[in-house]
Amino acid sequence: MPLKTAIFLGFSIIFLLSKDFHSKMSQFYRKLIFESHLSMKNYNKIILASSSVYRKELLSRILDDFDCLSPDIDETPFPDEEPIEHVARLAEQKALAIAVKNPGAIVIGSDQICVLDGKIIGKPGNQANAIDQLSNCSGKSVYFYTSLCVTNGSSEPNDITVVTTKVTFKELTEQQIKNYIESENPIDCAGSFKCEGLGIVLFEAIESKDPTALIGLPLIETAKYLEQHKVNLL
Repeated sequence: MPLKTAIFLGFSIIFLLSKDFHSKMSQFYRKLIFESHLSMKNYNKIILASSSVYRKELLSRILDDFDCLSPDIDETPFPDEEPIEHVARLAEQKALAIAVKNPGAIVIGSDQICVLDGKIIGKPGNQANAIDQLSNCSGKSVYFYTSLCVTNGSSEPNDITVVTTKVTFKELTEQQIKNYIESENPIDCAGSFKCEGLGIVLFEAIESKDPTALIGLPLIETAKYLEQHKVNLL
């Protein structure tokens, strides 16, 4: 190959590689700028990873401005998963499912389960099941585990806690249970009661370090974690 031809081909290859290099670098920086824009766009944005009207009402007690987005996760318990482990995992999964789509935002995830005689009690779904649940709870202590996860989606460890609430029920008659169910229709509440309403008269005692945990979101812990994320609540 003539020397001039070899030199020409060499410079051509360098030029083409240079173009490819700059193109890739350009794509990299465009991606970086775009992700930075997303982060700045969501900076200080707070999202509640829940469609629960109860959690939304609770969070509005301490925050004026936040969004609610419903996470789509599988809530099936793992084999041999303890109730506290299960509820903590779900809170984190809910928070991360929303955080990954909203970089830079502070996301709050929460979940709650009710345990009676070592078994998890779900939402009754209808009045007949609600009557059965309250009949089984009558005169017994029921444990509610309310989990909380607050994350900004970074590589830092997520803030996770579980608040335990012990609810001791009065001895309830069949008529009292039916009257209550007819009054508040708590078919979307695990345990079949609304403690923020008439349901409070069903109890002998409530033991918890956070009174709002039983409703669905522990606000004392939520406020603590938000302040750690530099959110000014006062």
